[in-house]
Amino acid sequence: MLKLNVPGYKTLSLSFLVLDYNGTIACDGHLLPGLKDFLIELSQHLAIHILTADTFGGVKEELKGIPCEIVVIAKENQAQAKADHVRKLDEHKTVCIGNGRNDALMLKEAELGIAVIQTEGCAVDALLAADVVTQDIQEALNLLRHPLRLAATLRS
Repeated sequence: MLKLNVPGYKTLSLSFLVLDYNGTIACDGHLLPGLKDFLIELSQHLAIHILTADTFGGVKEELKGIPCEIVVIAKENQAQAKADHVRKLDEHKTVCIGNGRNDALMLKEAELGIAVIQTEGCAVDALLAADVVTQDIQEALNLLRHPLRLAATLRS
């Protein structure tokens, strides 16, 4: 669990990390370099769920050795499927990270939504639904590794 009191905002008590796959932690179906160790470290504090349509068919192989739950969703109604998964976990204990239009609902639903702007860009809907925006996934994950950075960004 990751617990953080953000002055003038709220206290975050996070148990789950929900990640979009392609565009967020992967590009063209391949896990981005350097993320495996980040995810293994964070799995000691947060239960990691990775949501994907597995467009390229290799998500299980790419994530081998990372303690996480891989959830393959249908190609239709992805936004709703992602939001439903967050609610099933408990949206009040969940941080989500994504970049696509189909991530906007889960970012909005989560206690903490982080949008990332990377190679694929970031959909405006995702950007507007997020609480925080970072330039890349490593910066987003570092906010969770160093939660006082979140407090500095979110406090009022």
